Amino acid sequence: MPRIALACAAVFIMLDAAQVFAQDACSNRGELDALYCDENRDLVADPPKDPKKFKNPSTLVFTYTPVEDPAVYENIFKPFTDHLAKCTAKRVVFYQVQSNAAEIEAMRSGRLHVGGFSTGPTNFAVNLAGAVPFAVKGDANEWQGYQLWLIVKKDSPIQKITDLKGKKVAHVQPSSNSGNLAPRALFPKLGIVPDQDYKVVYSGKHDQSISGVNSGDFDAAPVASDVFKRMAERGQIKAEDFRVIWKTQTFPTSSFAYAHDLEPKLRDTMLKCFYEYRFPAEMQKAFGGADRFFPITYQKDWAVVRQVAEGSGEKFNKAAYDDLAKKEAEAAAKKAQKK
Repeated sequence: MPRIALACAAVFIMLDAAQVFAQDACSNRGELDALYCDENRDLVADPPKDPKKFKNPSTLVFTYTPVEDPAVYENIFKPFTDHLAKCTAKRVVFYQVQSNAAEIEAMRSGRLHVGGFSTGPTNFAVNLAGAVPFAVKGDANEWQGYQLWLIVKKDSPIQKITDLKGKKVAHVQPSSNSGNLAPRALFPKLGIVPDQDYKVVYSGKHDQSISGVNSGDFDAAPVASDVFKRMAERGQIKAEDFRVIWKTQTFPTSSFAYAHDLEPKLRDTMLKCFYEYRFPAEMQKAFGGADRFFPITYQKDWAVVRQVAEGSGEKFNKAAYDDLAKKEAEAAAKKAQKK
């Protein structure tokens, strides 16, 4: 069994007793795992009722979704993590994660205190890890969004979405909104069914899907427009080498969320540190002109994402998470074997 699957299984087994107690103490849980409660019905985990369960760590652990190379984002966020350390009077470390499942498990097990989660995996983080989304990147007027772009090579014979029949198409990861859930929910209405009309190959990350189309490994790929634009701006690809044959409405980009059991005073201080921060020039360039963390709520601003997930038949419970961890581990193992 892959290591990540074993690790996740061990975490769930150790928490069984706690879950039984939680079930007895909570009057409303909604879609949340048995570890958490939602008595105010805002769809995210309430803070613990017992003050002894609050966490006030000497070191804050921060990360950002592994949509691309984690090392790239550790450098991009360095000015902010330095600010967060000074603002909270805490040591702050950037924890590199290699998959969505690893990031979710890290917060669930208490090893991650705050971080950015990809749009789709945010739902798993909320339900299974007690994550409380509070911001996305944005500017003074609005939050930053992205679209699902269906990309092909410039000289590809594929002109419309139904031309994908019989082709090899890169999806990102099972939990990815634009890279998997949205295509599965939206493509059938346009005359094409993933896994039935074309072969789905999980690439692992958006940048790998884009690079795979560029190299000819994949015929097409549904990807996040913001990742595509960043790669073009860095010179990793040439935008003119691709065509976008279909695109969606705008979705919110990666959410920033904190662990529900952070000590309230620390939590409030940390939120103030996030909201007052203004991105320096390099961060603005890296994030498409966004200059701040824009306030959002999971209940309101993630409604469209949940609707897409429901349309694709996706659930964000323990069983679905176990399946996600297994698939991500298998994809990582296949990638390692090719090296």
